[in-house]
Amino acid sequence: MIERRRTNIVLEVLTVLLFVLFLLPFVIVLINSAKDAFQVTNAPMSLPEDWLQLFRNVADIWTSPNVQYQSSFITSVLITVGSLAAITFFSSQAAWVLVRTKTRLSSVIFMVFVAAMVIPFQIVMFPLLSWYRTIHQVIGIKLLRTVGGMILSYLGFGLSLSVFMYHGFIKSIPYELEEAANIDGASRIGTFYRIVYPILKPIHATVLVLNGIWIWNDYLLPLLVLGKGNRVMTIPLAVSNFAGAYVKQWDLILTSILMAMVPVIAFFLFAQKSIIKGMVQGSIK
Repeated sequence: MIERRRTNIVLEVLTVLLFVLFLLPFVIVLINSAKDAFQVTNAPMSLPEDWLQLFRNVADIWTSPNVQYQSSFITSVLITVGSLAAITFFSSQAAWVLVRTKTRLSSVIFMVFVAAMVIPFQIVMFPLLSWYRTIHQVIGIKLLRTVGGMILSYLGFGLSLSVFMYHGFIKSIPYELEEAANIDGASRIGTFYRIVYPILKPIHATVLVLNGIWIWNDYLLPLLVLGKGNRVMTIPLAVSNFAGAYVKQWDLILTSILMAMVPVIAFFLFAQKSIIKGMVQGSIK
């Protein structure tokens, strides 16, 4: 009994230490967002002298003509919302068809989606750009330096994980519900949207948060597709404009990072229960 109690105390202390280490970067960003550039470089670990400096930094970022943070924020919202809508729309239907179609071909297609999750992005990034240029030359549809090209890119890279997660969740839904809908005269697409789709609410939240955090914070793919210095920029590209060749505005960099974190944290806290429910139910079978 005493030995078990000691073990629990050690585990609790270890958990607290890991929690502190996990929160340390967020605390550093928060306290340095309320400082000017001189205070950040001279005393990065000290508390700010004036917390109102945070609001002054936010105002400087929001009104800066060189960074265009307002347009970058709107672009990030459009890309994130559009990509998430496309990912959930296509991946949920694909997973449902793969689950309910008991053939060898459906198993092979599902394994292709699973295998796509382990392909490094660095292998496909240059062929992706080449394909986008070819499509523009042959068909005339411009995908580079456009919001549509970004949404299409995130759709392709987000489908594999999303199909995998939807697939595991849909297997836990009783097929008798769909059979009852078919007996009542519902079409196949009607069965999905009236019966299956509402049940997918927990896994929707999980897929939205996991993909949303990645899409919102992504830097490399927007840099390749949109390019730097383009009028269409995401927030990570806008933040990088504060870092010049010789001068880095750390106060504005950290404040803009804090501004970018707030929407993601708020959405995660709002959907936290649904995320946990979706991950637990999706692992039943």
